[in-house]
Amino acid sequence: MSNERRISAAGLSTRTTDGTALDAWFPKPVLGTADLEAEQAALESSAGPDERRGVVVETVSLTIDADAAPASTVDAYLRLHALSHLLVRPNEINLDGIFGHLPNVAWTNAGPVHPDDAARLLPQLKHHGIELQGLDKFPRLTDYVLPAGVRIADASRVRLGAHLSPGTTVMHEGFVNFNAGTLGASMIEGRVSQGVVIGDGTDIGGGASIMGTLSGGGTHRVSIGARTLLGANAGIGISLGDDCVVEAGLYVTAGTKVKVGDETVKAGELSGRNGILFRRNSLTGAVEASARAGVGVTLNEALHA
Repeated sequence: MSNERRISAAGLSTRTTDGTALDAWFPKPVLGTADLEAEQAALESSAGPDERRGVVVETVSLTIDADAAPASTVDAYLRLHALSHLLVRPNEINLDGIFGHLPNVAWTNAGPVHPDDAARLLPQLKHHGIELQGLDKFPRLTDYVLPAGVRIADASRVRLGAHLSPGTTVMHEGFVNFNAGTLGASMIEGRVSQGVVIGDGTDIGGGASIMGTLSGGGTHRVSIGARTLLGANAGIGISLGDDCVVEAGLYVTAGTKVKVGDETVKAGELSGRNGILFRRNSLTGAVEASARAGVGVTLNEALHA
């Protein structure tokens, strides 16, 4: 294992009274190995029991191999932090079996609680003004990482493990899953599923959907190039290259029959190509693909400053 494929960090882990890890927070993960003793010691003042939630917060430090599968809850959380701190890109770190290391958690405005304890302690939580915000394996990104130069209108719609490059805007209807995100300034008003990577200057329109690989049996990891527009309420199950457009309301899967001039092909044969306009003929209903000249969409710079 090369040093470049190691990730090191010191942080805080929330555990139940029986020692079950619920989460881990790593303020400053780094690539390679590092002496973490001083950083871990600096976090000691934030450690200790929280009887309101029935948890204990402990300091932790570790170094992981990015090419090996996650080995624990704390290990899994460091991988998600590495993605959201932009240390690694989506699909460039081993996440095999990560769901098995992420417990289902009752997320509150005071931090994680075991679901059984949340039910038992609900009157006490309410007394202390602690509100339940969700039951899930993944927390909100902004509870652990505040990415620089990024706008997120609704924090509940971006999971920890999302990779958001500076200049990215995620509007209220946008959603970005873990191990997915942007490689430059992009507008996200639709759904970005796990494994999806979006290029610089691309616009994912309102209500648009990009197929992922977590369920349904699909194996193709969709990528979208630079300066591409996925129109409002459109969707894709194929990759798009640079300077492409999918018209509003059109869903293109790998098996969609597409007219290209006088030929009809499956859309999967066009996956990843640059400069293509996908549209539906309003007279015949046929899906058509044609070449586009010049560059694709241009984002409003004022919205991404």
